[in-house]
Amino acid sequence: MTSNRYLYALVFCVGTGSLGAEIAVARLMAPFFGASTIVWANTIGVVLVALSIGYWYGGRLADRNPSTEGLAKMVLLAAVLLAVIPFVAQPFLDISVDALDSISAGAFVGSLLAVLALVAVPVMLLGAASPYALRLSVPDVEHAGRVSGRLYAISTAGSLTGTMTSALLLIPFVGTQRTFLVFALVIAIAAAFGLDRRFALAPALIALALALPVGIVKGSDDGRVIYEAETETQYAQVVEEPDGTRILQLNEGQAIHSMIKPGTYLTGRYWDGLIVLPFAAVTEAPKRVAILGNAAGTAARMYGHYFPEARVDGVEIDGELTEIGRRFFDLGGPDLHTYTADARPWLRQSDGDYDVIVVDAYRQPYIPFYLATEEFFELVRDRLAPGGAVVVNVGHPEGNNDLERSIGRTMAEVFPTVIRDPVEDANTLLLGSEAPASREQLLASVGFIPNDLQNLAVADSERLAPRLGGGDVWTDDRAPVEWLIDRSIIGYAGDGN
Repeated sequence: MTSNRYLYALVFCVGTGSLGAEIAVARLMAPFFGASTIVWANTIGVVLVALSIGYWYGGRLADRNPSTEGLAKMVLLAAVLLAVIPFVAQPFLDISVDALDSISAGAFVGSLLAVLALVAVPVMLLGAASPYALRLSVPDVEHAGRVSGRLYAISTAGSLTGTMTSALLLIPFVGTQRTFLVFALVIAIAAAFGLDRRFALAPALIALALALPVGIVKGSDDGRVIYEAETETQYAQVVEEPDGTRILQLNEGQAIHSMIKPGTYLTGRYWDGLIVLPFAAVTEAPKRVAILGNAAGTAARMYGHYFPEARVDGVEIDGELTEIGRRFFDLGGPDLHTYTADARPWLRQSDGDYDVIVVDAYRQPYIPFYLATEEFFELVRDRLAPGGAVVVNVGHPEGNNDLERSIGRTMAEVFPTVIRDPVEDANTLLLGSEAPASREQLLASVGFIPNDLQNLAVADSERLAPRLGGGDVWTDDRAPVEWLIDRSIIGYAGDGN
């Protein structure tokens, strides 16, 4: 019974590590590839394949060498490989970022698979532990069913514990890298109990690695990193450029999600259009503004400055970005209200009556599908005041308008007026309204908007055009956002090569 108790404890610990590693590796890749269903499908698929191979391999190995020592050595090796992942993954992730920079789909996919391959080996060894332990636990055929059922129940309980512990405790409080090390340490300690004392060095070294400072996950070639953090939902980095401009980078690190320039409220980027474009439909200064996807508050800060009488509601799903905004981006305003919430549920519960709703919640390369559907834009319409307008920032690969076409088509199912402003090569602003919208109306706003915005209004009016034709209408039931974006990136890479 003592031997079986050890095997049960070992299998439980192995179960925590196999599923805990799956959660952690998805988190490890999220800053670089996003946390889309595509990434999760790749992660789950590789883990399942690795476990399947492990089950097969473990059964064969157990028949060849049915010993507790052999099982413990195999599990200890898996623990060491698990501990190595957060350190050796960095070069592969750097390659992935370079691949995204050049939109080189081959390198992008290859580096993603390379990172997943790092996880497949230790997970395969962890998967081999259960059939190996089963071979050692079954005293005779008569008890095979009872023992195997107990063993796999314990393994599944360990997997559940690992999943919940990593998602709810370890990742939020100690970070992704140390999550790997914690699971590796638990597994290594369990394995070491089945071996002689000299193997205790392995868990000791893993424990030492836990004491090391967490390295910088990503750097920047464009300026000095003055702050970085792994929030509950993503990786955030504040970079200060030589001229004092500060930018907020999230996840993949290519797009800029907030910006502040010294001595001005304007940015010279698409945020300026978020302030000006609504006046192609809105005929007076806004009294209520909602910004969905507030990040560190660039647009909210601008609205508060140029329209101090307006109530500005800034909604951001990641509350830590709001704190970053207050600390590094001068986030504030005369009547600013910030909310930590998911945009669509928050908007559904709001009082509405907004003159302007800004949707800047699309995080490239993958966006939340439920903020791009007909049902979502119907909700937006219902929360607008009469004559109000919604402005949506649509990021896309340069030269590819597939995403814009579908979002524009979907908006047109709800709003009689949909126009576009190709404000940047990789950003198009779409305006939707039940009121007429036109270049002439935007030029007419020069008479009542602040002086700083008047030249912007004139420049924006020259770019205004009807929405692009084509595209599909997306609904809550069917919105293949990620598939379309992946196809756009791969198509763009093919054209570029």
